[in-house]
Amino acid sequence: MTTPPALLIAGHGTRDEAGAEAFRDFVGELGRRHPELPVAGGFIELSPPPLGDAVTELVEQGVNRFAAVPLMLVSAGHAKGDIPAALARERERHPGISYAYGRPLGPHPSLLKVLERRLDEALGTAARTPADRADVTVLLVGRGSTDPDANAEVLKAARLLWEGRGYAGVETAFVSLAAPDVPSGLDRCVQLGARRIVVLPYFLFTGILPERVRLQTQGWAAAHPEVDVVSADVIGPTEELLDLVMERYREAVAGDIRMNCDSCVYRIALPGFEDKVGLPQQPHFHPDDDGHHHGHGHHHGSHAHAH
Repeated sequence: MTTPPALLIAGHGTRDEAGAEAFRDFVGELGRRHPELPVAGGFIELSPPPLGDAVTELVEQGVNRFAAVPLMLVSAGHAKGDIPAALARERERHPGISYAYGRPLGPHPSLLKVLERRLDEALGTAARTPADRADVTVLLVGRGSTDPDANAEVLKAARLLWEGRGYAGVETAFVSLAAPDVPSGLDRCVQLGARRIVVLPYFLFTGILPERVRLQTQGWAAAHPEVDVVSADVIGPTEELLDLVMERYREAVAGDIRMNCDSCVYRIALPGFEDKVGLPQQPHFHPDDDGHHHGHGHHHGSHAHAH
């Protein structure tokens, strides 16, 4: 019987220890649920363990084939460039290994159901019908990226979340690197007639950026007492998320990747981003990687960012 490839989970990383621990716990739970598979996980930046250590962990278990799944909601720079470049580097470090690379999680129907559940929880009821939601406007807040394709995926998720669920509207905002920001998004909701708003963070786990969303929401709400504003929780380590990662694993193993390349900034000359077409992808060095000693005030293209 052929041994199935191992599973490697690639995370973004965060300076928030609770968020990093949530990722590590999630990887551990996947391993417990699937004892037939070696499972390891690592981060691209900011948090230990680095992705390279996770690959080494698998190799030391005798693994020479694995499928890597980016634990990310959208296809931004990390999923498109940093992780593939890091995996290529690990193949040089460990001759003889081979891997398949899966796609990000995206606005999968199962995650939309979790988002709907988070909204119901924020509204104080276990389940609501579309008729109950007619006065509720949702502000879906994504991480934000300099990649317009990644930002567009958040708008797609918002549209899919609105369809058939009865909300008055689902608007979008971003907490970093892209407009509109959270206060501007809330202003837009009010301009569209909203008097009851749920701010829904489009994040997998807790961290610095989801906390920033919550604090900005609180600040805006204090300045607008005439508007009913509540904050929903992040997606979290749900059954749906665990199952979706395995779905992405199976796609990668089968070679059924279905990446969206139609509006990829590295392939298509989008207005204002023409310089990115064909840009070589370099490994995103993790501060805990062997031989990596410089500070981590890194740059992606022409911008720097903090998490």
